[in-house]
Amino acid sequence: MTLADFFQPISLTEITSTADFLNSQLGKTIVRYESNFPDLDDADTKPHLAIVGVEEDRAAVNNRGTAKAPNEVRKHLYELYEGDYTLRIADLGNIKAGARIQDTYAALRNVVEELVKMQIVPVIIGGGQDLTYAQYMGYENLEQKVEVAVIDSRFDLDQESDEHTTLNSTTYLNHIILHQPDYLFSLSNIAYQTYLVSKESINMYNKLFFNAMRIGAMTGKLDQSEPLIRAADMVSFDMGAIRASEAGGNANATPNGLYGDDACQLARYAGMSDKCSSVGFYEFNPTFDPMGHSAMLVAQMIWCFIDGFYSRKGDAPMYPKSNYIIYRTSLESDDYELVFVKSKKSDRWWMQVPYFGSKSVNERFFLVPCRYEDYQLAVDGEMPDLWWRTHQKLQ
Repeated sequence: MTLADFFQPISLTEITSTADFLNSQLGKTIVRYESNFPDLDDADTKPHLAIVGVEEDRAAVNNRGTAKAPNEVRKHLYELYEGDYTLRIADLGNIKAGARIQDTYAALRNVVEELVKMQIVPVIIGGGQDLTYAQYMGYENLEQKVEVAVIDSRFDLDQESDEHTTLNSTTYLNHIILHQPDYLFSLSNIAYQTYLVSKESINMYNKLFFNAMRIGAMTGKLDQSEPLIRAADMVSFDMGAIRASEAGGNANATPNGLYGDDACQLARYAGMSDKCSSVGFYEFNPTFDPMGHSAMLVAQMIWCFIDGFYSRKGDAPMYPKSNYIIYRTSLESDDYELVFVKSKKSDRWWMQVPYFGSKSVNERFFLVPCRYEDYQLAVDGEMPDLWWRTHQKLQ
């Protein structure tokens, strides 16, 4: 079975009435699967990114209709203009809903796995956010620990549930956290709203040393979330994290949340991350978007991800060392020497966190993205919370 077997070709006439695109529009540049499946093997034309539509909404709780999202987003994405770089993007078409929802999950899992192996970044347009689980499963056979960043107003898990709970858009995190074999290293939930999350869920995140950033902590300080996104191998974006006045194309939209330009900036952070190897945009429902504003916003978020991708600095991991500045600081109440790394290319920061039981800088360490404020905290004699959480997970 080849990748082409998972996809339904695109019919451009069903998406747009535009007879042709201008040379600088994405619709002109993107190689589409209309009659012939794009060549993903040719070294000279191999795409850097691949658009993957998923027409599946059976597990989108209170938001049926998201299966129509991929083509609605394409309608606006193709009309956007490319930036100052040479695009190599393929639109592989849509994964049709299988006879069973498990069939759709299996198809998306295989597609993500194959594309990541080929070093092509899948840009998934869903569908319900339960597809995040299939996106995560695509990493199971890649023999690596995975860090996940979810941008959502809620924690999509059920405290009363276990791994046998029905998988849907409100419980998929249960299945990711409890999946065996366990290859989840870290989970970050960004832009959650406190009144939509139970205190038990927050306590569970703390016990598992996961990261959670409420939207109030990001107001006017969006860059606080950048290290969490930069650390992620995969990013999942729930359009319900955006306030209804900005993106009403979601049956679960709420009055508060991210602004549209904030959502675009977070998408750009994901694109700029050297580590991010897949991204998904979920829960957009065209049924509630008669003017097409939400579809436009998703398209612009994807554009920002693409723009970020072509702005990558290639400054992680730390090689060559001449491109970095090393800062060392010690805590008075501890024997640990905290080592910080700053990239000369991007001015971004990382912390070296030694594996559990090791206090020597000559031992193996884990490089975790951080902020300049974390370094300032260490200089003032305080242990950064991110350092401690990471150290606990390394045991």
